[in-house]
Amino acid sequence: MTTNQLIIKMVLDRWYGALKNCDNHINSLTDEKLMKEIAPGKNRGIYLLGHLIAVHDDMIILLGLGEKLYPELHTPFLADPDKTAAIIPSVSELRKYWTTQCQWLQQQFDSLSPEQWFEKHAAVSAEDFANEPHRNKLNIIITRTTHLSYHTGQLVLLK
Repeated sequence: MTTNQLIIKMVLDRWYGALKNCDNHINSLTDEKLMKEIAPGKNRGIYLLGHLIAVHDDMIILLGLGEKLYPELHTPFLADPDKTAAIIPSVSELRKYWTTQCQWLQQQFDSLSPEQWFEKHAAVSAEDFANEPHRNKLNIIITRTTHLSYHTGQLVLLK
């Protein structure tokens, strides 16, 4: 195993571990619990679930893997704060989206070569990437793992 392959494995192992942890917490909560606020006046669990799906959808674009799976989630879960959208998907719909998206992302990640992980992501210019090669696709996974873990910690408060 090359150094790059080892680094990729370490990052992806942490990503999949964080996904599994989040998934376990989501699955341990009833639909009713996911409708509750994390704390008084704060986001609801359903919002956090939709938010994670929307953020991971944006990641598809950043990684150059294609189009978003659920573009309709951008406004109610990224652009707007919780409780402001007139209509959002149900908890059961979001659970299905989450499962589908996690499986789809794993298939896509498995298809990338080690070299592709170290290519620039879509939000960085070629000029900036030449000066900052750490702004690569693998770094997107690192930042999104941190984001996922943060919101998983919030979901724990619903138990």
